[in-house]
Amino acid sequence: MRVAALFSGGKDSTLAAYLAKQMGHELVCLISIKSQNPESYMFHTPSIMSVVKQAEVMDLPLILKITRGEKEKELKELEEAIKEAVEKFNIEGVVTGAIASEYQASRIKKICDNLGLKTINPLWQKDQFEILELLIKNNFKVIVTAVAAYPLDEKWLGRQIDEKFIEDVKILHKKYKINPAGEGGEFETLVLYCPLFKRELKIVSKKISGEGNSFRMEVVLE
Repeated sequence: MRVAALFSGGKDSTLAAYLAKQMGHELVCLISIKSQNPESYMFHTPSIMSVVKQAEVMDLPLILKITRGEKEKELKELEEAIKEAVEKFNIEGVVTGAIASEYQASRIKKICDNLGLKTINPLWQKDQFEILELLIKNNFKVIVTAVAAYPLDEKWLGRQIDEKFIEDVKILHKKYKINPAGEGGEFETLVLYCPLFKRELKIVSKKISGEGNSFRMEVVLE
């Protein structure tokens, strides 16, 4: 099946795109939404413009739309982007990185149903520790770009998801009920390398902002 991946540049959307290819689907383009609202209900926002460089090293066309990020209204831009993928690339389905969010999954499915498209959700209801292990097993290089939950702080920014990361998250999950894969918005990520990339991306500059237990890191890649 010819598919487009909803792509934020983070671990879930990138892993879902990779797994969809492993399932035999033909990945023909990426769809990204840049929300002007950092608290968007639907879309990942830290370092979102990194998707441009990521698409380049994946050799895939990128459909990028801007939204003001108003709840529910931001779905219009998503629908327009998916329609564009249908017209330009003749897609038959859409890949999402949804894990447990009924809010996101139901809205994406409704748009796809209206357009006669299938939805492919390779991560849906997977164990979150299993997702972290899949990243390591498949040679993904993933770093944390935002945190928004106690006791996470600025020191977590830039951390790579590796076995030590998983050990630390297990402790936080047990003690504070933090979602291991950040599904509750506790942290956001950026993929610097995976098997879909021709080469690893490098950070050439970064800017950190925030306070307390809410920090974000915007990066420039090359």
